This record gives sequence, C-alpha cells and structure tokens, in this order.
Amino acid sequence: MDLSARLATIDPSLDLEAEISRLKEEMNAVILAHYYQDEAIQDLADFVGDSLALAQAAAKTNADCIVFCGVHFMAETAKILNPDKPVYLPDLDAGCSLADRCPADVYAEWLKQYPDHIVVNYINSSAAVKALSDVIVTSSNAVDIIRQLPPDKPIVFGPDRHLGRWVEKQTGRKMVLWPGFCIVHEQFNARRLLQLRAEYPEAAIIAHPECEEAVLQQAEFVGSTLALLKYVEKHTEKKQFIVATEAGILHQMKKARPDAEFICSPPNSGCSCALCPYMRLNTLEKLYLCMRDRRPEITIDEETMRRALRPVQRMLEMSQHLSPVKQKGD
Repeated sequence: MDLSARLATIDPSLDLEAEISRLKEEMNAVILAHYYQDEAIQDLADFVGDSLALAQAAAKTNADCIVFCGVHFMAETAKILNPDKPVYLPDLDAGCSLADRCPADVYAEWLKQYPDHIVVNYINSSAAVKALSDVIVTSSNAVDIIRQLPPDKPIVFGPDRHLGRWVEKQTGRKMVLWPGFCIVHEQFNARRLLQLRAEYPEAAIIAHPECEEAVLQQAEFVGSTLALLKYVEKHTEKKQFIVATEAGILHQMKKARPDAEFICSPPNSGCSCALCPYMRLNTLEKLYLCMRDRRPEITIDEETMRRALRPVQRMLEMSQHLSPVKQKGD
C-alpha cells in the first residue's frame, strides 16, 4: 500500500499526539526531531536539536529503535551509529537538496584530483559520501574541527560552498570547496535583507552560515541553528531579531524569548518565510503511520555503513568538549 493509501486509513477523529505517545512507549522508541520540523512534531519529540545534537543523541540512546523526524541524511547518520537498531523516517522522500547535489560517484571521481588532501564533509551528505570522508562536520563544530586538523595538510571541504567559505574566514585555512548549496539558504539575498533592516532598524540580524557571503556580511551573528538559538537566549537586551535560516527554528526561539519579536528574512521566492520543502514532508499523520506500521525503515549496505562510521565517530570524538545534547525538560 502506498503512502497516500495508508494516510487514508487514519481515522480523522484519532488523537494523533496520544497515539504517538502510546506507540513510543510500546516500541521503546526515541523520537528525534530537527529544529526545522513542524511545531507539533518538535513538541512531541524526546530530543530537539541541530545535526550535531541529534547525532550525539543517536549515539547515546538506549532505546530499542529510533524515529527520526528530519531528512534522509540525518536518519542515515543515526543508522550508521546504531547498525543493530531499526531507524524509521516518516517520509522517505524527505531528502536534502544539498546532499542531492553531491552524488557519491561523481564526488569520488572529483576527489581523485586531490589525493593528498584531508576530506572533510558536511553532515548534510549521503552515507555513501560520508564513506569517502576522513571526518564529518556540522555547522556547529566545523570551525572547531578544522582548527584541530594538521596545519600542513591541505583540505577538501564538501558539499556546501557557503559554509566552506565561512569556515575559511574563521580559521584562515584555504580549502578546496565542492560547489554545493542549500536551496533554502541560497534564497536569502542581501538586497531584501537591507530592505528588512530599514523596516526594523532596531533588530539584530542573525544568520546561518549556509547563506551567501553577502548576507553573512550584514549579520550581527552567524552560527548554526543551535548557536542562533543560544544567541537569542543570551541577548535579552535585544527585543527584535531578523532570522536568516529555515523558519522552523522560530518555534524554539519564541518559546525561549516570548518577550521578543522574530522576523523571518524573506527569500527570493516571494513567500513570507523560508520553509524547507523536504523537512516539511514529515507530518503528524506520517509520524503516526511510521510508528504504527514500523516503516519506512532506513537501510544502508554494510560496507558503506562500516566505512561511514569512522568519520562520523571521529566527528563525535573531536566534539566531545562541545555542549552535549540535553533531553527536553532537562
């Protein structure tokens, strides 16, 4: 039965939140959710975080299975760290434009030009690309990890060119960059941000490093989704924030700072806010079905999983000094 037909089997009067909570207990499952998920999913999850925090949570969980509310590469990372546990993703079509722009076979051929380079890959990549890597990074730890690498060794960085350029500026390390980008963050532009600044002159502009450099130059602070949230929490003297990243993070920001106003930087598409179409494929209905039917399940061939594990583990080892994820309510 395809997904549409399965969705049609849901009783519209069903209390989905209660059923998901019941199934979670029945399965001894942990629900992990990225900041870019719908608000209702974030509120149901055991852990809500960015890619690093969720990888840390996946590595530490004692649950019998993992339900990952995010996109495909995130669920793959959880599977790599938990090869003997089932990992479920509500919608297998929840991919990533950045990961899709870096096919493993093309990337492997490109890497042949740089045989002596350390291969650093952003976590926003497929398991097959991770398997070609020496170490994985996230936007939370990329600068820190690059600074730990031998200064005399050249570096290849993929697949996000904007994050790579930002890391270069922060570390002073020149790197060979794969020319990938995120379709959401690529849409923010400097001209529209200037217009918004004129409308909200007291607002602090904060941006994710996947944005173009011209956008980052206007930002008062640049950081991962978690770093942006922490900035908002810390700077209580600021009452307005223009946020240049996926709009899902605004939910946690509003909960942390109900006294502040949050303005999503408008993308070029003309809509009022930036939403990742892949992240939004996961819904409460699909989450319920995923847990009810125990599918779809993430599968990776053993050789790819074995080769991808080491660079992911290396990332976690090199990030041990960074703040670990906290369970919601801690």
